[in-house]
Amino acid sequence: MMLEAATMERPRQDAEVLVRVENLSVHFPVYKGILRRRAGVIKAVDGISFEIRKGETLGLVGESGCGKTTVGRAILRLYEATGGRVLFGGQDIAALSRRDLRRIRPRMQMIFQDPQACLNPRMTVSSIIAEPLDEHRTASGAAKQDRVRELLDAVGMNPRFANRYPHEFSGGQRQRIGIARALALEPDFIVCDEPIAALDVSIQAQVVNLLEDLQEKLGLTYLFISHDLSMVRHIADRVAVMYLGKVVELASRDALYADPRHPYTKALLSAVPIPNPAVEARRSRIILTGDVPSPANPPSGCVFRTRCPVAEEKCRSVEPEWRELEGGRMVACHLAE
Repeated sequence: MMLEAATMERPRQDAEVLVRVENLSVHFPVYKGILRRRAGVIKAVDGISFEIRKGETLGLVGESGCGKTTVGRAILRLYEATGGRVLFGGQDIAALSRRDLRRIRPRMQMIFQDPQACLNPRMTVSSIIAEPLDEHRTASGAAKQDRVRELLDAVGMNPRFANRYPHEFSGGQRQRIGIARALALEPDFIVCDEPIAALDVSIQAQVVNLLEDLQEKLGLTYLFISHDLSMVRHIADRVAVMYLGKVVELASRDALYADPRHPYTKALLSAVPIPNPAVEARRSRIILTGDVPSPANPPSGCVFRTRCPVAEEKCRSVEPEWRELEGGRMVACHLAE
């Protein structure tokens, strides 16, 4: 169970698809009154489709509350999907029995947003990292301890820290412990749920560089969830943009940042600072008016129409089709060309 180095190239357009999401929906019921009668649903994720190729990083961006984390958890079946399918290596995750799901669990892991909340303060670092090994009975005794030390070394931490507790480490070090735990079972696919959001800016780049190094050495595939568009531009191969439970645009990183087609994507990117004072002074920002609608009562037609600066009458009544433009770009907008 050694961490072997391998030369990895960036995934090609025809690379094998590892994760395929087809019309995925996750709705949470809303209950009211003393009798707890069902009064509606929260459409956290509402009919989205995309794929993640083996060896690539797909960035998933959008405002807080748009459903990004729910997508990641539904892919790993930490949340049960209301509709649609999630195919992992050709197998439908939602259709698997608990026994079959347990067999496939080691191949897909998650790195959580808050490194302090996701680590048990009563357990040592060694116990935390070894927990997946104990649960799936893949190593024991001296072999398990060797694996823990190997994982600590892989994420840039001193193996002598194995008997310390989480509170003795900084935020960045705690996140490295979480990464080591996610790597324990040698997964193929990792959902990175805003892994740098709770860290100081000075530490964020270190963690992202670590994730990139591990991907190159181990051939990992990432779903990188974030609201930091600058960081996503650095790490992602392709980027999907979410708004109110829908994916509104998906394109290669360079194409999306150079030429966004959906009005929401244009507004998001206009708010990203450019490290060039001359360029920053000349460019204009798109200011969206109004509030984000409630996912319990989304607008008819296009979900973005209530804030869209170019919305037309058609946008009120007809939901835009998730369609392909040139170069494999996908977009859900009547006006995108």
